[in-house]
Amino acid sequence: MLFTSRFSVTASSAVFVAIALGGCGGSGSATNTSTPVTPSTPTTTLSLAAQVGQKLFFDQSLSGSGKMSCATCHDPNFAYAPPNNLAVQLGGPNLNLQGNRAVPSLRYKNITPAYADLLDNPDGISAPGPGGGFTADGRVNTLAAQAAIPLLSPLEMANASPADIVKKIQAASYANLFLQAYGSNAFADPNQAFTYATQALQAFQLEDISFHPYSSKFDLYAANKIGGQLTAAEARGLKLFSDPKTGNCASCHYQGAGINGSSALFTDFSYEAIGVPRNTAISANQDPAFIDQGICGPFRTDHLPSSANAPDAYCGMFKTPTLRNVATRSVFFHNGVITSLLQAIQFYNTRDTNPEIWYPTVGGTPLKTNSANFPTYGLITTQYSGGKVQKFNDLPTVYQSNIDTQLPLDGRKAGSTPPMTAQNIADLLCFLNTLTDGYQPGKTATDPGCVN
Repeated sequence: MLFTSRFSVTASSAVFVAIALGGCGGSGSATNTSTPVTPSTPTTTLSLAAQVGQKLFFDQSLSGSGKMSCATCHDPNFAYAPPNNLAVQLGGPNLNLQGNRAVPSLRYKNITPAYADLLDNPDGISAPGPGGGFTADGRVNTLAAQAAIPLLSPLEMANASPADIVKKIQAASYANLFLQAYGSNAFADPNQAFTYATQALQAFQLEDISFHPYSSKFDLYAANKIGGQLTAAEARGLKLFSDPKTGNCASCHYQGAGINGSSALFTDFSYEAIGVPRNTAISANQDPAFIDQGICGPFRTDHLPSSANAPDAYCGMFKTPTLRNVATRSVFFHNGVITSLLQAIQFYNTRDTNPEIWYPTVGGTPLKTNSANFPTYGLITTQYSGGKVQKFNDLPTVYQSNIDTQLPLDGRKAGSTPPMTAQNIADLLCFLNTLTDGYQPGKTATDPGCVN
């Protein structure tokens, strides 16, 4: 189903239909790279504003450390996502401060609607609900507004004020290009100049084809192009992806057709609460009182609970990201607690049937040796006798009724059979790999396990 109302992005008039999943970094030992990233090469001519945006995007001098650019966390060689496995990226004046959330890919953001509490769902079936906007909680509505967040965050690029950033731009080699784009008096008002800078970053992301290349195997398949035939395993994975009785991925990662020859985005821009386990590797989470609850705060402030522990339908809800290039990611969900795509699928499949491998157990006795049938792919690798599993340990009890109960996260009884088999999971992985950009028929190798 196509729909064009309400889905204008920012300064662009592009309109589209889409879908999503996502996440970032894991809590590994990798650190931010300080090596300059090679700027992307657009296949079309960029406007002056977009040319300025490209310069800004790769300029490390715009950070407090002098070693961090937008591309440090949004590397074009990694689908404009982080080049490492950190759950949250490191920033600040000395590049040693953890952020609070996993960094998403910047690809396929050009068709994002503004946030609305009741946004029409692109599948034409689901009821309207929270959707749209940028960041995991949708607190800004344009790519320009989103770009301002890391530039000024003390945990990221660590600039004290917009004026500080403008001074750095004035001293940059592309200062004259900035003046060509925005006028000879563009630096006269620092606040206006900062606005120009964020608009330039937006223009770069909207115009440069590398941010939305639609060059995956799935795109060839969807367009009936030569070389885009799915293997038997990939085709089974696609069927599972769409089947509401098994994978049901499409209920949030809608894969309907796009317009203007484009393929779907694999997100419906909606917000869901799925009870992702708390990531204790994040510095902010060392404080038991700190709880990231998505739309209802703490970073977004217009949907806060009316008082402590007051009911709030938005608590625990995070934006559904696109699944495009999901197989290239190292960590998943808003806090990066899941560290592989396979593990992410297993979480969806066994969160309810085996909660003891995803959430901590309190009061039990750890076994010296796990039983032979104890799963080894979860976050918890020690089996307990007795005790109580702290299910949904990163969401206060009062808000746990907000958690989505659609398959495969349907709340089935612990110890029951998961909705997907091992073969289902393998097939789904094969299909998700077809969403990776840069596919070349005859040159891009297919996993032997994804053939039959």
